[in-house]
Amino acid sequence: MNKTRAEAEQLITELVPLVADTVNTVVICVPFTDLCTAVTLTKGTNIHVGAQNCHWKESGAFTGEIAPSMLKELGVEYVVIGHSERRTYFGETDATVLARTKAALNAGLKPIVCIGETLDERNGGRMEEVLTRQVSEGFKDISPDEIKNIVVAYEPVWAIGTGVTATDEQANEAIKFVRKLFADKYGKHIADELYIQYGGSMNDGNAKGLLSMSDIDGGLIGGASLVSAKFAAIVHAHE
Repeated sequence: MNKTRAEAEQLITELVPLVADTVNTVVICVPFTDLCTAVTLTKGTNIHVGAQNCHWKESGAFTGEIAPSMLKELGVEYVVIGHSERRTYFGETDATVLARTKAALNAGLKPIVCIGETLDERNGGRMEEVLTRQVSEGFKDISPDEIKNIVVAYEPVWAIGTGVTATDEQANEAIKFVRKLFADKYGKHIADELYIQYGGSMNDGNAKGLLSMSDIDGGLIGGASLVSAKFAAIVHAHE
């Protein structure tokens, strides 16, 4: 929940030339009020626009919610679903994550689906148990064809907004385990092609090490994305 429309306009205008020559896919997921601004400013550029959430219904008595088709109409391509803050503060469950993901896919959006364990769960030796449940329940009805249009973001909740980052090896170990879960569900070929990001205090200082790991395909960037030069440095760290 950052940036007014005027602030978003300034940030995106600065960012466009900084990432114009990257070979990587760049997606900015902005607050609902900034979506029109973002879509307009990125038209004709290599930057894609995403929203930070969507509902699982197309219309109805769901005051305050946004339907996937509404996002699609604006020119939005991606949508973040199941972010740890949504799970922590707004009661998201694996079941609602699945429902939102299906609705987003049906509308032609590309979901960025977040999974990850809390500090208590990691310290209690439950990381694999939690990730297994989140993949099993949160992707229960997702077909092999649908999974190809999904990005998975592993975000250890204990490393989000805390300044504490998983070591390169910890992050890679967790993502390797997640990839194995998808291989068991969909087959190795699909799992190998699945784009899995790391999210959790990735910044311009630690991105190169994290992104050099074998199983980490990209980053889900939080605070560091609010400064154009820092975000651009992360984008270029993966080239």
